[in-house]
Amino acid sequence: MDHITDPTDRRLLDEFQRDFPITRRPFQVLADALGLDEAGVLGRLARMRKTGRITRVGATIAPGAVSASTLAAVAAPDERLEEIAALIDAEPGVNHNYQREDSWNLWFVATGPDRAHVNDTLARIAHRTGLQVLDLRLVRPFNVDLGFRMSGAARHVPGPRKVDCTAMQPGDRVLLQALSTGLPLVADPYAALARTLDRDEDQVMVRIEALHAAGIISRLGVIVRHRALGWSANAMVVWDMPAAQVDTAGPALAALPGVTLCYERNPVESVWPYRLYSMIHARSRGEALEVLSGAVALPELRGAQHKVLFSTRCFKQTGALIQPKEAAA
Repeated sequence: MDHITDPTDRRLLDEFQRDFPITRRPFQVLADALGLDEAGVLGRLARMRKTGRITRVGATIAPGAVSASTLAAVAAPDERLEEIAALIDAEPGVNHNYQREDSWNLWFVATGPDRAHVNDTLARIAHRTGLQVLDLRLVRPFNVDLGFRMSGAARHVPGPRKVDCTAMQPGDRVLLQALSTGLPLVADPYAALARTLDRDEDQVMVRIEALHAAGIISRLGVIVRHRALGWSANAMVVWDMPAAQVDTAGPALAALPGVTLCYERNPVESVWPYRLYSMIHARSRGEALEVLSGAVALPELRGAQHKVLFSTRCFKQTGALIQPKEAAA
């Protein structure tokens, strides 16, 4: 890709978007693999974070494992778009907010420690904007392990992981919130994290390993900003079909090369009939439409009406809110 010309940067992003080492000097492990020194790896990551190519080195959390979330949308009048986007962004539980090509033009994810927190967020947004808010709750994921390869090689997406929520212990929520925010870019990030939590480094690493093994941490590694790295033609494609058809259509769509996310959500009666959602992250609109043509041709999707919503602007992209702000502090 033109956006990452340095071959070592490409390897760093390709090889460490998941399975980040859980050891006292994890960046030294990366350095050994890349033929660099530890300071060189830290410097590269700090530079890419500063330039907006990565958001953090940290964790993504399995949807619904320890917190609540929902996809939501509003139809903002053009003359109020900036104002309404700012009101949505101001909510601490909103971790993604995109403008898309549709009358429902602002799409955001509301997160929180429980469903009541998410409901309150949506209610405030509805009250402050005066707009109807679509609440499109997740039913089941088919592929939510988003990752991007800098090279032309095919992207390997691990199969669905079973999530064992019984693995949670007291203190894990604040640890997960910290990992979702990001590890410090220092030689001993787990020790630095442990100090902020007033805990022991070994204990912190044991808990991270356990939460990762339980599937609660779905991915630990470098979290990239895909738009900054060249994936600028991103389309959410929604599919209208009976619930029973989703059983076969979802796995088939998730397995299609070029489809980067796939999940089922509840429709909104008389307003939004779509149940099956897929994301296509591509480097051009033509490339995205080629992937869509392959999706339309799938026999499992035969007869399903669809709508394509290309994203045109990213207003916000952060980690999920797992702990209330006052508790996290």
